[in-house]
Amino acid sequence: MKLRSGVALNSAVAEAPAEAETTIKVRGPTRFDTLKSKYKGFRPTISSETLEFSYDDFADAVANTEYSFERHSIVKGTCVEYSNGGVLVDIGAKASAFLPESEAALIQPQGCELSDLVELDTELDFQIISDEDENGQLLVSRRRIQYRSAWETVLGLQASDSILEAEVIGVNRGGAICLVEGLRAFLPGSHLAGQLPNEDLVGQTLQLKFLEVNQENNKLVVSNRKAVVEAQMANLSRGDVVDGLVKALKPYGAFIEVGGMSGLLHISQISFKRIEDLEKVLQPGMQVKCMIIDHDKVNGRIALSTKTLEKEPGDMLTDPQTVFDNAEETAQEYHRKMEEERQAREKTARDIVLGLGDSLDGLNGDDDGDSSDPLADVSDSLDSLLS
Repeated sequence: MKLRSGVALNSAVAEAPAEAETTIKVRGPTRFDTLKSKYKGFRPTISSETLEFSYDDFADAVANTEYSFERHSIVKGTCVEYSNGGVLVDIGAKASAFLPESEAALIQPQGCELSDLVELDTELDFQIISDEDENGQLLVSRRRIQYRSAWETVLGLQASDSILEAEVIGVNRGGAICLVEGLRAFLPGSHLAGQLPNEDLVGQTLQLKFLEVNQENNKLVVSNRKAVVEAQMANLSRGDVVDGLVKALKPYGAFIEVGGMSGLLHISQISFKRIEDLEKVLQPGMQVKCMIIDHDKVNGRIALSTKTLEKEPGDMLTDPQTVFDNAEETAQEYHRKMEEERQAREKTARDIVLGLGDSLDGLNGDDDGDSSDPLADVSDSLDSLLS
């Protein structure tokens, strides 16, 4: 037993140096490896003499360039990519700005695509509407620029009192909603000419004039009746025969709607004969023909007459339909009579003037030089002529 233990001990002592001798040394990088890691490719020699500007010029240009990316600023930019419900816009900032689809345009027709509102690779004006986020990105808008431009146009139209055209995009209980230069305008039902504010009105293009323009409160109120009246009044003259619809009866006459305008047919202008009961002559909803005898183009009012269309006094009481059927023919006869009366009045006036001239000649012939005023007796001569 002792001998075996000694042999084992000697064996362990003998094996220890062998393990130390088996350790591997790691070799460091060679000089070639070091040069290879530092090599960055071929570098051509560039002479600053061939450049149009120096590095100092470039540094000065960068230092003198102003970058204004404050909120509400207007900047130039180019749409570069459609992305996540919007457009990436290069405005020269450190990160591309983002144009949300809701800010792409003031007018966005139903069903239109984003590509229909803004085109790529086209330089446009944008308004910055946010501060930079954590990534340095800004939000921009096209809609707000177009909104301000639309109000400028509307204020110009109001100042010139122009008639404009706009599409009806919706109706409600009080009237209709129209799109004027991209802005929503309210059209009261009472200011519709000959129509009711129902769904049939949607999509129609109407002539309008402004009733109220308030940019501060974002309020636009328009009138179709006012525009129609003004357009029609420009083409109406005294003596014209027009078609109308009886809208209401009053003790003093009837209100007739003529092309969206309300005209008064006074009871004294209905017939040459006295009318005891107006309802026996005219009824609401009745189609009539009238002659315009007066008009107020500023306020859109017209005065009408049917007795000028009677061939015989009282025809409107006995057979009004015949009066309407022969209205144009009777009106021509009426105009002929009026012209004859006008010419007779002019002839009478000329005769008076010629008579006055003869009297003045007589006064000049009898002048004996004693009178300093040759017209002293003219008033007596006029009295004798007009008596």
